[in-house]
Parts: sequence; C-alpha cells; structure tokens
Amino acid sequence: MTEKGEKDNDQKAKTKKVECCGYPLSIFFIVVNEFCERFSYYGMRAVLVLYFKYFLLWDDDLATSIYHVFVACCYLTPILGAIVADSWLGKFKTIIYLSIVYAIGQVVMAVSAIHDITDTDKDGTPNNMSLHVVLSMIGLVLIALGTGGIKPCVSAFGGDQFEDHQTRQRGTFFSVFYLCINAGSLLSTIVTPILRGQECGIHSQQKCYPLAFGVPAALMVVALVVFIMGSGMYVKTAPKGNIMLDVCKCIGFAIKNRYRHRSKQYQKREHWLDWANEKYDKLLIVQIKMVLKVLFLYLPLPMFWTLFDQKGSRWTLQATTMNGDFGFLILQPDQMQTLNPILILTLVPITDRIVYPLIEKCGLNFSPLRRMTVGMFFAAMAFVSASMVQLEIDKTLPVLPSSSQTQVRVLNMQSNGLMVTIPPNEPFPIGPNQANEQYITFDSDTISVSLNTTTPGPVPYNVTKGMRQTLVIGPGNNMMLVYDLTAKPEQGNNALRFINGLNTAVNVSASGADYGAISTMIASNYFLMAHGTRVFTISGPNIGQQCEFTKKLGFGGAYSVIIPSTFTWENCGNIVEVEEIQPNSVHMALQIPQYFLITAGEVVFSVTGLEFSYSQAPSNMKAVLQAGWLLTTAVGNFIVLIVAQLAKLDKQWAEYLLFASLLVAVCVIFSIMANFYTYIDPVAIEAEFKEKEGLSSEKNEKLEMNGKDSVQHDDEEEPIQTKM
Repeated sequence: MTEKGEKDNDQKAKTKKVECCGYPLSIFFIVVNEFCERFSYYGMRAVLVLYFKYFLLWDDDLATSIYHVFVACCYLTPILGAIVADSWLGKFKTIIYLSIVYAIGQVVMAVSAIHDITDTDKDGTPNNMSLHVVLSMIGLVLIALGTGGIKPCVSAFGGDQFEDHQTRQRGTFFSVFYLCINAGSLLSTIVTPILRGQECGIHSQQKCYPLAFGVPAALMVVALVVFIMGSGMYVKTAPKGNIMLDVCKCIGFAIKNRYRHRSKQYQKREHWLDWANEKYDKLLIVQIKMVLKVLFLYLPLPMFWTLFDQKGSRWTLQATTMNGDFGFLILQPDQMQTLNPILILTLVPITDRIVYPLIEKCGLNFSPLRRMTVGMFFAAMAFVSASMVQLEIDKTLPVLPSSSQTQVRVLNMQSNGLMVTIPPNEPFPIGPNQANEQYITFDSDTISVSLNTTTPGPVPYNVTKGMRQTLVIGPGNNMMLVYDLTAKPEQGNNALRFINGLNTAVNVSASGADYGAISTMIASNYFLMAHGTRVFTISGPNIGQQCEFTKKLGFGGAYSVIIPSTFTWENCGNIVEVEEIQPNSVHMALQIPQYFLITAGEVVFSVTGLEFSYSQAPSNMKAVLQAGWLLTTAVGNFIVLIVAQLAKLDKQWAEYLLFASLLVAVCVIFSIMANFYTYIDPVAIEAEFKEKEGLSSEKNEKLEMNGKDSVQHDDEEEPIQTKM
C-alpha cells in the first residue's frame, strides 16, 4: 500500500469513529451547509427580476434577459467547478474557496441595492444608477461562479463520507440532501419577498432590497462557517484527475486522427470513435460511446428548461398585474414561486408511491423516456394556461394612448349637468360632480370644447400627445387641464390624488402621504399607497372644519378623489371618487393551474431524467452526464433570449403560446428519438468487455510465451548443428 493510500485509510478510520446513529457526524455540517446555501441562492433569485424592474428601472424585456443570462451562467460554471475539484484542488478546497467567492458576491448584491450609497431624487431614485448596475453585475458574476462551482462538489463530497458498506445510510443522506434543497427554496421564497416589501432607507424610504439580498448573504456566510466547522471530521479524497478532460481529449484525438487520414485508403472502422484506438484504452472508448448515445438524446431537452425557468421571470412579472389578496394573507408577486417547492414535496411521493405503481398495474410500459415526454407536454400546457390567464389580465389593463395620440376625460365639478361637445365626437352629457366613464382618444394636439351654456363659442385647448389628461370644469365654467397617469402603478401600489372644488384651500394628509394645502380648482400630486384601508384627514381653514375619509385600496389602481362644491364637513359627505385606472381584478389564484402543470412536468421530467442518466452512464462517467444534464438548463435559458428577440411579439399571451408550440414540436421530435433508443446496462457491458479483453490478453500472453519458447529452442539447437 502506498503512503498516500495509508493516509486516506487512516483518515477514514478517524472519521468512522465520529458517528451518530450509524451516520458520520460530518454529514450534519454538509446538510446544514446545503440548506443555508440553497436559501441564499433561491432567496436572492426570487426577488431578482423585480429588483431589475423596480430598482434599476429596466423594462420587462431587459429584466427578463439579464435574469436568464444569470441563470444560464449558474448552470455553465458547474463544469468548471468539477474540473477544478477533480484535477487540482479536490472537493473540500473547491467548496471552501468558491463559497468565499459566493459569499462576497451576495454581499456585493446587497450593497448594490442600497439606494443611499449615491445621491437620490426626492422620490428616492438614485441619481448615479450606473454604480448600482455595475455593483449588481459584479455580484451576479461572483454568485454564478460560486453557486455553479460548488454544485457538483457538495453532494459528491457528502457521498464520500460513507464507507462502502453504508449503502442504506448513503441513500438516506441523498434523500435528506434533496429535502434540504427544497426546504431552503421554499422558506427563502416566502421570507425574502416579505423583506423586500418593507420600507427602509436613510434619506428616503423605498422597498427594502438591501434586506432582501442581505439576509441571503448572511445565510451564505453561515453556510461557509458551518462547513468549515466540520473540517476535522471530513473524509477528504485527493483529486484523481478529471474524467471529463479525458473524454474531451479522446474525442478530440479521434476527430483529429480521422481527419488526418481522410485522403488515404484506410480500412473503415465501425464507429468514428474507433479512430482513437491507437492512443486510448478500448474500454474508455466503449464508455464514451455509451455516454454519447445519451447526450444525443439531450439535444431537444433545453426547450423544457426554456419554459420552466420563466416562472421566475415572466410569471413573476405577470403576477405584478394581479390581485394577491387571499383574505387570510396577502401574497407578494414573487411569493407565488413558493408553489413550486410545495408542490414538489407533495407530488414526488405521490408519483413514486401511487401514480407509477398504478400505471404499472395497468400493464402500460411507462418507460423513463416516455415519462420525460409527458413532462415536456405538461410544461407546454402550463404555458397555454399562462396564456389564458394573460388574456384575462389584458382585458383589465387600461388602453393607453400611443405617442401620436392623446386621451381626454371631462370632469364636471358643477352642481348642474352639462352637455359637452368635443369635435369630431358627438355631444355627450355629464352629470353634476361626475366624469365621463371612458377617455376620448384624439389624433391631434388641439381640441375645442363647447358647453350647453352661455359660453361664447368653442374654447380651444392644446393637449399633449402620448398623455392622458382630465378637463376639469368648475363653477362659472372655469376649465383647466390636468395630467393623469399613463401607466398602471407598479408593484401593486395604488396612485391617489385629490382635486379641490371648494372656494377655499384644504389640507389633506394620510399615513405615509402628506398632500399639503390644495388650492381651489387645483389637482394635487399622486401619492403611491400599498394595498389596504387608508384613512385620509381633510382639514379646512376654519376651526372645526376637519373630517376623515376612508378608502379601501386594492392592487394597481389609480383614483382621483373630488372634493366638490357640495362637500359637507360632517363625515366628509358628498365626496366623489373617479377611477382612472382599474385595479388588478384578476386573482393570483388563477396562476395555480400553470404552477401545478409546470411542477408536475418537472417531477416527471427532471427526476426521471436524472434517474435515466444515472442508469445509462458508465460507472466512471456519472459526472460527465451530470455536467451534460446541467448544460441543458444553461442552453434553455439562452433560448429564452433568442426566441424573445427574434419573435418580438407585442402581446405577452402570444409569446406564451409561441413557447408552448415550440415545446410541443420538440416533444414530438424527442418522442421519435426515444423510440429508436435501446436501453443498456452499462455495468454488464463493461463486465463483458473486460472479460473479453481478459481472455484476449490471456491468449496473447500464451502466444507470446509460445513465441519465446520457440526462440529459446532455436538458440539451444544452433550450437549442436554447428558442431556437426
């Protein structure tokens, strides 16, 4: 036994002594580390697209694009982490070093979200947004390198802690390990959106993204500390060389060798990889052939992840335009993602213990590749469901003017009704203290207004294209134009303003909003307010002139509250409310079917795919197929960007249908490919090959021995012949 082997055995012996209930105590540190790391990753990722949209002020397309580039990088870097661990540093050091990089990245992300690190406007918007963008991009690069780099190492490092005879304990460990991943994901997607919803800041109050990113950063630091604490108990295997590099070198040599002999008359070989026979072991070539058969089946798979990972981008943005009031709780848009881990923990045991056994009893051959096909179909149906939900949302969205149009609404603040004429439209009546229900769209930048009063002739007004405006008609036919909102309030907030129709100024205030003094025939600024019941205090210039006005707010509405000339101070009587933008009326519960379908697809597709890959991979190339599997996720996220850029669809529901159609087409292609695939037993093939190679080697040895005997006999007889 070598000195290195003795050290490894000594270390295993020492580790074996520190056990609890038959399990190595070291796995406790690994499990806690994984829970904290997954909390950190999924917690940050849950609020990321909203951070892009509402803090960095990017539009939906840019926010979605950068989100998917980040996710893709997280699934590209595992290949780098596996190479570093297996070739140079070993799993333990790789986890330590890349976790430090990971933690630094999370801290940088938290710092990038502090709006007070630069000068801000009155509304709290940073003036130097480029600094925040640069910091956040640096943070995301470090996080992608860290989380991806340790991904292939942690679970394998946990498996290294067990002795060969502890197969049952090892299986339990991986089950607990997978449970910790989903538990961390579930808890973080509940907590971080709540933290994001808080108000924080030094000079101005804004949504608390620093806290939403800061808690995951703290959990990553905890993960690193816990992992280091168990250092003395770990079994730390030395790097043994990276099989992925050997595979790449072998394939490269085969291609190069075949190209080198392309113009010469050489005997044809059964497989193009056989051109590597001159340099590489035949068993390695046989194993690579098995791997390439599976990798070929992987080619259509990225399309599944193209749809699946949009639940963290497009679906979260969709939820921002919906009503999250479930009565007993208010869900934030990014909290809808918690349905995924909840459903996973529910559906995995149901499918394993009930669904699959029932299908088997029915005599149906529900093979792994058929399961994966069904999973892809489920994902496509999830996007059909998302498209139907989007159509319902679009019905409630305001029809806003284009850049060449303007929209005008008339508000009558007189005590008598009016007949209003704004050519080329027909005259329309407006009752006292009322506004016409719909905005009128004009293609010109001037309008003329006529009333059924003694007003001499039509009154012209200049209007602004691309804007919504309200024409307020007060006592004495005094008229003024005020600008209205041209977009739904974001993040589920509500916009509310007051218009004073009294002859005297009034003061209006509420919790978190001070409108100040509002002069007669003046519209105040809009104040953004969250969902809930709000109480407004209206005060007049005289003692005793004060009352409270209560308004229940939903999500995403815009209102003008009119204090008319008939207003009474007793209970704020005769106040008029005008709804400018309808609040979100489509409930978030309508997203449940699409989350159920996508999660059912994940359970049938992803879990089965991992099992299939493991069963079809040679014993020493499980990591190669694992890297190939993760690569399909990365490619899938890049496809989101390509399809979205090429399609450039104005309607979101149409984009959802496009993705669903593409996946159905890919699903058909995959089912055809799967039909021609022959399942193999890699262990049996390897054993059979080794047996043949052993017999062949034995035969060669006998031939060599016979050859040597023949040579020796000739040498012995030569002198006798000479003597004769």
